[in-house]
This record gives sequence, C-alpha cells and structure tokens, in this order.
Amino acid sequence: MRMQGKVAVVTGGASGIGKRTAERFVEEGGRVVIADIQEAAAGRLCETLGAAAAAIRCDVTEEADIAAAIALAGQRWGRLDLMFNNAGRPGDPNPIETMPAAGWDDTMAVLLRSVMLGIKHAAPVMRAQGSGAIVSTASIAGLIPGSTATAYSVAKSAVIQLTKCAALELAEHGIRVNCVCPGPIATPIFGRSAALPSQLDQRVAETARAPLAGFQPIRREGRPDDIAEAVLYLADDRAGFVTGVALTVDGGFAAGMTPGERTRIWAPLRGAVAALAEDAG
Repeated sequence: MRMQGKVAVVTGGASGIGKRTAERFVEEGGRVVIADIQEAAAGRLCETLGAAAAAIRCDVTEEADIAAAIALAGQRWGRLDLMFNNAGRPGDPNPIETMPAAGWDDTMAVLLRSVMLGIKHAAPVMRAQGSGAIVSTASIAGLIPGSTATAYSVAKSAVIQLTKCAALELAEHGIRVNCVCPGPIATPIFGRSAALPSQLDQRVAETARAPLAGFQPIRREGRPDDIAEAVLYLADDRAGFVTGVALTVDGGFAAGMTPGERTRIWAPLRGAVAALAEDAG
C-alpha cells in the first residue's frame, strides 16, 4: 500500500493511461480526484472506486477547471501528493505549410498550456505542506522528431523542457517534478484521431494491440499499466531523489533499431555496393 494516505489529482483520468493510473493509485491505498472533460465516464469510474475517489468535470484548456480540481482534493482530503498532468489528444495533424494557426494554438492549449497550469496551481498547495510530486505525460514524440505530427511532437518536447525548468524552481520546496515519455500505448487515443465516439473506446484499444506489438524491440504492445506503474514510482517517496527526469517507457522504441531492423534497412545499399564491386571486378 505504497500510496497509503496520499492524494492525487489525475487529469484525463476517465480513460486510457489516466484511468489506469487512478485505479492503481487507489489500489495502493491512495485517494484520487478524477478530472476529465468526459464527465459521465469520470462519474462511472468514481462509482467503481468508491469513497477513495471523487470526480469533477475538467476542461484542461480552462484554468479555472484545473484550479477547481486541485481545490477539490484539498476540500475532500486536505492535501495533494501527486498532480498527474495527463489529459491530451492527438493534436493538429497538418504539416507546417498547411497548419491553421487555430489548430496549432488548440494543440498547445491542451498538451502544453494545461501542464503549466497544473504545475502552477499544484505548487502552492505542495509548497505549504513541504512535499509533493508532479508528473506530466510527455511522449517519445518529444524525443524523436517526425515520429508523429509536428504540432504534437513540439508540444511534447516542450513538456519535457517545462518539467526540467519546474524541477529546478520547486526543488527547494520539497516538490519533485518529472514526466513520463510513453511509446505507442494501446488506448482510446487512436479513436480520437479518427473522430470515433467514446462508446468505442474499449474496441479501439483492443484493435490497437496487435499492430502496436511490432513497433519496438520488446515485441508486445504498450499498455496503460506500463505507464501507470511508472507514474506511481515517480509519486513514491522511494523516488525521493528523482526530479527533472523524462522517464521513457516505450519498450525500447527510442533506443534505436534492433540488429534485424538495421540489416533490413541497410541491405539494399549493401546489395547495390556489392553489385558495383562485382561489375568493377
């Protein structure tokens, strides 16, 4: 029960990574505010988790909503030990030349500005109690340009830099700030990119599993549990000397190509050079 007595706020807590993190936090003895724009789904999860959970509608592009979610944790349980800035969506898919300015702004509002606001409003509460952990969801897209659409990649890269800046600012107050960088995870986010209704969330996640199994050196799909466990580690007092870290949880995706993939990619060039050598001989 490593989260015994601890209180968390999880944005985007009604589905995917956020949902599983909220569930695991409660399973480990903690209490959680599930903050999500999907009000009905957040309410259903709250009912499942019982008295250890509270739900609140939260549009993370609205500063007042984020502030209200953090205030609810204080009103209900009197403290805040984990602020998990997790809410997100795919972002504008356009290349730079055709990207609407509004699409760029919306992507940054959801994926970056919301993280800043979560840190901004969590910090005073944690400073007053002399402790706390802030974790944000970045992505391997923030580490590897071109792995996803440009706006999403830039926003996630900025989350990593924001994490490091905030870690430096808040360390003296006993507040640790880190982020997780998931690889491709089988969640409903793939349905969001195709504008599928939330009723298909479970089917989307199940459909994604098989295709995602081949994306990384560890040949299975990434799962919400993988990220939830990383978040709980960063929230744990046993990670008390860890701050300013972008923890990659991606099955080896960002590490590079496997020997077999390198062989496949370079084989045509080697074959062409060998053919030239044969002609020259």
